[in-house]
Amino acid sequence: MKPFLDKAKVSRYITPEGRTRLSEELSYLWKVKRPQVTQAVAEAAAMGDRSENAEYIYGKKQLRQIDSRMRFLTERLSELIVVDRPPDDTTKIFFGAWVEVEDSDGNLFRYRIVGPDESDHKRGFISINSPMAKALLRKSEGDEVVVKRPTGTDAFVVTSVDYEMRQPISRPE
Repeated sequence: MKPFLDKAKVSRYITPEGRTRLSEELSYLWKVKRPQVTQAVAEAAAMGDRSENAEYIYGKKQLRQIDSRMRFLTERLSELIVVDRPPDDTTKIFFGAWVEVEDSDGNLFRYRIVGPDESDHKRGFISINSPMAKALLRKSEGDEVVVKRPTGTDAFVVTSVDYEMRQPISRPE
């Protein structure tokens, strides 16, 4: 399960695919996972003394975690803004853009700027709240961006911007 997000600091934007994933997770928790755990708790409760029943205690803990995640997802889904079309100016980097950048060593990286709920470093999906995304916003092909990271400052050149679905090339560690 993903950690809770600090509402004051995160974007409410999400891609249609990201909203679908969150909705599917909520549905799975409600229709599949919670009933399974509830059944397991009922079976453990039938075994007798609940105070020393590890299966019962663990099951109740799982139910609390599931219920907490479901409350979070329900609230989060109600406040999200789905961005389902590209911006008017597709030459500039905005939410949902696929961006290819080149570092000073000539390494290429491709990222998609997404909402914090759907960031996935392995897929090249970076949160709009991340330092890289913040540096890239409103830039165009050929622009240089300087990214402040905990390890120092890195410079990149934007080599392409588009809003079509693509796979990431690779990512810096």
